[in-house]
Amino acid sequence: MVFEPLLGDLPQLLRMPFFQMALIGGCLVSIICSIMGLFLVLRQESMIGDSVAHTAFGGIALGLLLGIDPILTAMVISVLALLAISYMRSKGIAQSDSAMAIMLAGGFSLGLIIISIAGGFTVAIMDYLFGSILTITWSDMLLIGILAVVVILVVILLYKELVAITFDERASRMNGIPVSAISIVFNILMGITIVLSIKVVGIILVVALLVLPALTALQFQLSFRNTIIYSIMFGLISMITGIIVSGMMDVAAAGVIVFTGILIFLAVTGYRRYVVPS
Repeated sequence: MVFEPLLGDLPQLLRMPFFQMALIGGCLVSIICSIMGLFLVLRQESMIGDSVAHTAFGGIALGLLLGIDPILTAMVISVLALLAISYMRSKGIAQSDSAMAIMLAGGFSLGLIIISIAGGFTVAIMDYLFGSILTITWSDMLLIGILAVVVILVVILLYKELVAITFDERASRMNGIPVSAISIVFNILMGITIVLSIKVVGIILVVALLVLPALTALQFQLSFRNTIIYSIMFGLISMITGIIVSGMMDVAAAGVIVFTGILIFLAVTGYRRYVVPS
């Protein structure tokens, strides 16, 4: 059979440092995406991930031009974009979708201008557009690990407040919850999550990594805590499957990760709706 020699390579792959780093880094990113993505879906702001990821393109190009780690410059641009979207929405300057469109267009056009000025770095840009999880380095791992721990700890500390704001922002204000301050913290966490996701699946597919695990978990209609657990579980399954298949078959990891997530979503949705309807 065609797949027999490929399956025989798995133990060898698992012993390779680059593959181990890809699995660990991918799983960390998957966990925070599954958590933050659930808040986005419930807030009906799923496309903000796609908008900010494209805005981060300008930050990545700027980092490459200045010789700075593109992840750091992209993170700064992403957080600023999220804060700008929140500001425009709260002040009535623009609705969410319009504000997202402005940020997307501004960030992406900035990236194109910088690339034309620099006259290249096409290969590096392609890695960020389509993801390069199998080329992750120890420095990438360190950054991903630190930021993932920060995101998870802050979500745990502000869990009740984040849930309250997600379901009823007006009531949260009346109950004395500092909605504006927590929203700023949430935007910073989301900016970090989106930029870390770019390293795994690229700018093009980052929204899928945020949304698919959450949507799949929501099909079970569980409590919020259990929905987070299910979301993390589905995200990890997609991530691990995508990285392993990519390593064994030499296909794009980002594509397999997202396609696996879509298949899981379709299977779970079909099962819940037609086999055991609630």
